[in-house]
Amino acid sequence: MKTLVGLGIGPGDPELITLKAINQMKSCDCVFVPKNKNDSLARTIASPYLEGKRVVELSFPMGEDNQERYVQAAQVIDSELDDDQTGTFLTLGDPMLYSTFVYLMREVQKLKISVSIIPGITSYHAAAAVLKEPLTIRNESVYVVDGSVDENILSRVDTVCVLKPTKKMEEILTQLEKFRFQYMYIKRCSQAGEMILTHREEILQEKDYLSLIIAKRT
Repeated sequence: MKTLVGLGIGPGDPELITLKAINQMKSCDCVFVPKNKNDSLARTIASPYLEGKRVVELSFPMGEDNQERYVQAAQVIDSELDDDQTGTFLTLGDPMLYSTFVYLMREVQKLKISVSIIPGITSYHAAAAVLKEPLTIRNESVYVVDGSVDENILSRVDTVCVLKPTKKMEEILTQLEKFRFQYMYIKRCSQAGEMILTHREEILQEKDYLSLIIAKRT
């Protein structure tokens, strides 16, 4: 049976890729990487471990409805793998958290391709380490959300991690201030160009897709 492994390569620093992930890339028959328009950040991050590997790029433009592309990508994976071969699909962060792989997994399973998963370090765990700010301590709660914030939940939690906040940045900051959260913005965590900001006006100038906010109730 053909197998596809969803592999998390972490937030961007190649040294934050797990040993299990590196071994998987080295041993598999083919590596599949997501591409956004003209480039593949996942391929760039994992490049130290891809020497001599057969690599196939699959296009998933950010911000678009990619449902048909998931179907087509599953068919490409099926055609690239022979019976009993293993492919590896690289994804930033962790494959089970707001990941392209979740949608692709459903399509390859329809084609009777076996699936397994190797977790990766998430961006908000890496950011907490950079900021030296615990996400939670005993008896606290944490809210992880993608792109927008629910005030009903916000009113009850101690820590908030907002991934990809740029489209609604002003609204999100206003909500956090309303509920007495102190926030920190981090761009390109563990990558070249990493930046940490805490002032509202500076944060509002930022438009980088690979960014997040960690906020703690004061």
